[in-house]
Amino acid sequence: MSNLKEICSGLPLDPLPLNRGRDPNVPHAPIRTPNLTAEEERLALRNALRYFPPSHHATLASEFAQELRQYGHIYMYRFCPTLHLRAYPIDQYPCRTRQAASIMLMIMNNLDPAVAQFPQELVTYGGNGQVFSNWAQYWLVMHYLSEMTEEQTLVMYSGHPMGLFPSLPSSPRAIITNGMVIPNYSSRDQYEKMFALGVSMYGQMTAGSYCYIGPQGIVHGTMLTVLNAGRRYLGSDDLSGRVFVTSGLGGMSGAQAKAAVIAGCIGVIAEVDEAPLRKRHEQGWLMEVTSSMEHCIKRIREAKSSKTPLSLGYHGNIVDLWEKLLQEFERTGDLLVDLGSDQTSLHNPYNGGYYPVQLSFRQANQLMSTDHNRFKTVVQESLRRHIKAINKLSDAGMFFWDYGNAFLLEAQRAGAEVEKAGGGATEFRYPSYVQHIMGDIFSLGFGPFRWVCTSGDAQDLAVTDDIAATVLGDISANATDRIRQQYNDNIRWIREAGKHKMVVGSQARILYSDQRGRVSIALAINQAIADGRVSAPVVISRDHHDVSGTDSPFRETSNVYDGSAFCAGLYNSLRNCNATKDFPRQFIMATCLF
Repeated sequence: MSNLKEICSGLPLDPLPLNRGRDPNVPHAPIRTPNLTAEEERLALRNALRYFPPSHHATLASEFAQELRQYGHIYMYRFCPTLHLRAYPIDQYPCRTRQAASIMLMIMNNLDPAVAQFPQELVTYGGNGQVFSNWAQYWLVMHYLSEMTEEQTLVMYSGHPMGLFPSLPSSPRAIITNGMVIPNYSSRDQYEKMFALGVSMYGQMTAGSYCYIGPQGIVHGTMLTVLNAGRRYLGSDDLSGRVFVTSGLGGMSGAQAKAAVIAGCIGVIAEVDEAPLRKRHEQGWLMEVTSSMEHCIKRIREAKSSKTPLSLGYHGNIVDLWEKLLQEFERTGDLLVDLGSDQTSLHNPYNGGYYPVQLSFRQANQLMSTDHNRFKTVVQESLRRHIKAINKLSDAGMFFWDYGNAFLLEAQRAGAEVEKAGGGATEFRYPSYVQHIMGDIFSLGFGPFRWVCTSGDAQDLAVTDDIAATVLGDISANATDRIRQQYNDNIRWIREAGKHKMVVGSQARILYSDQRGRVSIALAINQAIADGRVSAPVVISRDHHDVSGTDSPFRETSNVYDGSAFCAGLYNSLRNCNATKDFPRQFIMATCLF
């Protein structure tokens, strides 16, 4: 408790904590290149120093300036807490309301080194999905939450706490916006400058809204995507012996290996960075790892022949793997891949989101920071090779889809052959997974429904799993065939999730449901808390994948066919927080992507 009291006491200023710099034992975000002018550098410093009294400016100014020049952003490493950040049980947070404690728990989970992609840079996933812009904001937010009453609301703007404002007990306890940028200034270069200045922040979907539950969320979504891709493209629920090839084993993409096995197929995932590859293998999400292309092809053939589910991590570049699969087809006539996609972070292609095939991982990181223009050219050359191999395999009978990571957009910008003959401005040769696969599910009103057992007790999670599966089973008995299929997929997931040890960080679970299922599960969990079958409050949240969810023209677009692809309302998520039977509450987190 004393440690948690410490992080609630505001900025540690007397004395200042030691500046330990970057921890070499954790992964770090790639160096950013905002290309600030001298005046913009001074403005970035002034913005960072506003969190501190003038008496500390002399010490911190030169330190922050060095961070800005060396890393492209002021993270304030000196103020990175020494406490192990993780989702501590809710009763350990020194707060005046459990609603505030639940938000603190979620923040701590987002920054847990076991969960976060780059914990010291406050990046949860996706290469640049920030929880906060710097560590001063973390300390201030935790302090505000510890002081918050049930008649106050914390207002957040791109990581910056604007303060506690008077409100009603029925009001949200937190309102959050991220990346609110005027369209004429929403270019990538402008964003890099605004982030370096500390005035805007990319919160991804659940990083800047504090609702990330570890990679199991995307395991579930990927399992549903692969299952429904099989139904749509292969005409079968049975994926045994089928091969799914993709790339990325990081914060969200790391889920692909486990999802493939749960779906019953053979998942082959390329990853250039050894650290996430090793992490996924150690946690059991990857069954096998190899850096040998020949061994990789051999294992694909063996698993395909025996129809044995397998998750195989290839330590190498995905472009090499696609080209080898094409070479094998041209040499033998065997098409070794049935389904293909990509989960490199191509929304962030030139700052570590995509590694070109021409360079080693180390060489790419070096060129990224020393010659950014040359690095961009090399990335685009790699994307053209990437698409060329995929196109030829697709012509041979493989089914490929874009996984909402701007892969096809960046390939198009690179000059790759991805145009769709006769297609509109947002359409490509290959469909988006939202357009072709998940859209059918969303059209039924199904979307993510997640919960976190704030006790930290695995037994509470097991009880809520049983509650959810029972509720969905009861509802599905009288549902139409299409809706019953979706309920059954999610019941299957709940049963498999417990067996496959999906928990990373907080004791959390996810499933997809329609409104009836969501409400019924929430009420059943609430009753279980009141009855003592669940020992502590449960945080219930919703992701961006729902019926009012994301619809960007090029990224995760549904390519709606009535011409409204460029029309959008507020990108938002409603996060429900069921604290106890006596005071169900809500906190709303609206996350706007630039």
